Amino acid sequence: MNVVQRQIVTGTCFAFVCLILFGALFLFAFPLPNWSLLWSRQIWHLPFLFIVPILSLFVGGIAGLLSGMYWRRQLAMIRDAMDQLSQGSHAAASFSARSAEIEPVMNRVKQLSTKMSALTKAAQQTVSDKAEIEEKAIQKIVSEERNRLARELHDSVSQQLFAASMLMSTINELRPNTDDPEGKQLKLVEQTIHQSQLEMRALFLHLRPVQLHGKALKQGMEELLLELKQKVPMTINASIEPVSLKRGIEDQLFRILQETVSNTLRHAKAHSLDVLLIKREGFVILRVTDDGIGFDAKKTKPGSYGLQNINERSAQIGAQIKLVSVPDKGTSLEIKVPLLERDENND
Repeated sequence: MNVVQRQIVTGTCFAFVCLILFGALFLFAFPLPNWSLLWSRQIWHLPFLFIVPILSLFVGGIAGLLSGMYWRRQLAMIRDAMDQLSQGSHAAASFSARSAEIEPVMNRVKQLSTKMSALTKAAQQTVSDKAEIEEKAIQKIVSEERNRLARELHDSVSQQLFAASMLMSTINELRPNTDDPEGKQLKLVEQTIHQSQLEMRALFLHLRPVQLHGKALKQGMEELLLELKQKVPMTINASIEPVSLKRGIEDQLFRILQETVSNTLRHAKAHSLDVLLIKREGFVILRVTDDGIGFDAKKTKPGSYGLQNINERSAQIGAQIKLVSVPDKGTSLEIKVPLLERDENND
C-alpha cells in the first residue's frame, strides 16, 4: 500500500470515527423525540441516517487523497535528491523543502552533497597531482637518458668522426694529384664524414638542447648560437632584441629556433646562417635565413618531421609562419607572433 492509499484509508477512518463520536455526543445532548425520524427524513431520496456517514466518508477520503498526494511529492523530492546524489551529481543541493518536517532531511542531503563534492574535488586533485608528479619523474628520466646518450655519442662516435675527418683531410692534402678517380673518391669520403659530423651536431641539439629555464629569450638564443659557432664551421650572424613574452611563448619560439637550426645543419649545406628577433607593429618576428641548397617547399619528404613540428609549435602560440625556399639560393623561415595587450603591458 502506497502513501496515497494509506492516507485515503486513514482519512476515511478518521472521518468515520469523528462522525460516530460527534453524533453520539450530539444525540446525548439533544435526544430525538422519535428515532424513526433518522430513517423517515430523506435527502436526495436517501434516508438521513445514510447521508451523513456517506458525506463524512467522502470528505475524509478527499482529505486523505490530498494529504497523500502532498506527502508523495515530498517523498519523491527526497528520492530524486538521493538518486542524484548516488549517481555522483551534486544537483541535490538545489532541492528546497516545502514543509518543516522535510526541511531537516533536505538539509542533511545538502550537507552530504557538499561533502561528496569536496571529496570528489580532493580525489580529482590527487589524481592530477599524481599525474603531474609522474610526468615530471618521466621527464627527468628522459632528460637524464638523453644527456647520457649525448655524452656517449660525443665521447665515442663524435670523436671518431673528428679523427676520421682530420685523417682524410691530411691524406687529401698529401696526395700530389687529386683529380684522378681515386682522389675524387677520397674527396667524397671526406665530404661524407663532414656531413656526418653536421648530422651528429644536429642530433646533439635534440638530445641535449640548451635549456631556457630561468633565462630570457634573448639570452637563451645567444647561448645557443654561441655554442654553434664554437662547433660548426659556419658563419652565424644574429640580431636579437630583448623582448618579454609569456614563458610558454618564449619556450616555443626557442624550440622553433632549435628545430630550424637542426634542419639547417642536416639538410641545407649552408655556409652562413642569419637569425633575427625583433618586435614591430604589434608582432614579435623571428626570422632564420641560410644560404644553403634550398628545397621545394611544396614537396615534403616522408618521415621528415622538422617542418611539421615547427608548424605545430607555431599554431600553439597563434603565430603566422612564412617559409620561402629557392633551390641553390637558400631558405628563409619567418614566424610572426601577434602581441596581445597583456603581452605588450609586460614590456
